[in-house]
Amino acid sequence: MVKTTELEAAYRATTYRVYLPGGQCDLRPAIVSETLRCWLETAGVTFFAILTAYNPGSRPLDEKENSCRQSQLECDLLESGFETYAGENVADSDDWPAEESCFVPGLAIAEAMALGEKYGQNAIVCGGHDGVPELVWIST
Repeated sequence: MVKTTELEAAYRATTYRVYLPGGQCDLRPAIVSETLRCWLETAGVTFFAILTAYNPGSRPLDEKENSCRQSQLECDLLESGFETYAGENVADSDDWPAEESCFVPGLAIAEAMALGEKYGQNAIVCGGHDGVPELVWIST
């Protein structure tokens, strides 16, 4: 994967929406979310990841294939003992479809990166107890 300025701009111009108990939380890279910070504190969670299996390598796949890949990612997470919450990655521009994602509290960055790599992702979103989501690029 080669991170380009255009690709990074597209990832940064995306809302990473998660559906937590109590409501929706819209996240943007490098911007603190007080809602998420409070949720993490209340839940006793010190780190999190947002993962998708959709459109590996930023190459669009059809809905059926994306859905199948996402289901397998969710199974991998559940089999590893993680509780997941539904999410979606919503690009600011209309030329890229929304992608299903998983918000995974307690998933360490190394394990999140390994799953991102397994599912062909260019990057994942991770963060800590401060509620600041960050893009983490995966070198393949």
